[in-house]
Amino acid sequence: MTVEAPFRTEIVVTGLSCQHCVMSVTEEISEIAGVDSVDVALNDRPSGSTVTIRSARELAHDEIASAVTVAGYALA
Repeated sequence: MTVEAPFRTEIVVTGLSCQHCVMSVTEEISEIAGVDSVDVALNDRPSGSTVTIRSARELAHDEIASAVTVAGYALA
């Protein structure tokens, strides 16, 4: 996970294979307080899909991991 000041977080999520997967992850991450937008680059890396999150505050790794898990996927 990388975080760029002030509020851009990039993670890699495994198991995403279609737009339904993208919608599920986007929906769960969007429910985190302070998240403004979620952009998913489907399968752009050998290890998974890059998810870029823009938020009004720095997000904790655990809260992002939890949202991804609820959606049915995992962080790389």
